[in-house]
Amino acid sequence: MSSHDHQHHHHAPSSRSALIGALSLTLAFAGVEFVAGLWAGSLALVADAGHMLTDSSALGLAAFAAWMAGRPPSKRRTWGYGRTEVLAALVNGAIMLALVGSIAWHALERFQQPREISGATVLGVALIGLVVNLLVFWVLSRGERNLNVRGALLHVLGDLLGSVAALASGLVIMTTGWTPIDPILSLLICVLILVAAVRLLMDSAHVVMEGVPQNLDIDRVRSSMVAVPGVQGIHDLHVWQVSSDRVALSAHVVVADLGEWPATLAALNHALLEAHDIDHPTLQPELPEPGSCQHQPEACR
Repeated sequence: MSSHDHQHHHHAPSSRSALIGALSLTLAFAGVEFVAGLWAGSLALVADAGHMLTDSSALGLAAFAAWMAGRPPSKRRTWGYGRTEVLAALVNGAIMLALVGSIAWHALERFQQPREISGATVLGVALIGLVVNLLVFWVLSRGERNLNVRGALLHVLGDLLGSVAALASGLVIMTTGWTPIDPILSLLICVLILVAAVRLLMDSAHVVMEGVPQNLDIDRVRSSMVAVPGVQGIHDLHVWQVSSDRVALSAHVVVADLGEWPATLAALNHALLEAHDIDHPTLQPELPEPGSCQHQPEACR
């Protein structure tokens, strides 16, 4: 016997509309910043523009993943397409690592071969970019916070930090004429983006490896189940994340009386949903083996 508590979450439309809005704003400004960066000779501006162009692709991928996640299950994909969002987060994290490497390489080159930089142009364009990135960040933050949107937010956060760096670079160059500030700030942004990208990749890989969700404690889940009247023990307990907003569980439940299983099952489903937000449990009841659960309860725990 088993039970499935089907309570599907459909957040894809809200996240998808936020992603499309963010994509439009990012793509509209990226080209302008790239041309201005080349004209002004600022690596910070060019890096930020390249970052935004890369983010346009990343946001497009995230929007596509959100659309895929909203599709219903099929005979070939019985869990649906929710994991598409996780895959998109993995790809976005990998893109960020490649971008960090590229910016760092060019920044190091700038130390060896300094170039003349137009501080006024850098300052003006960076100020506009900061406003655009703040707007994009606000649009995305209003959507659902799943791994896919987190990946997109990471890109936008990188853009936001890039705009701040370019702004500071333009200000310092205008007031002091000290051009090394441009590659220095670019390297600083690389470090910040690198930390966030690695964290996103680790979280995404954890989901792909079907690890226990970060916000759940497997021992507490087991304790909640054992506390239900009629349950004598739990074994073969598995908890994993199907998609960014759906958690599944499977377990063997040792009960004293199979006749009470319907009531026990309902109580277990309620406890798992209320205490841990687990909406898809698959539970198998079984009677205790002689001399095990009755006399040695720890053998079933």
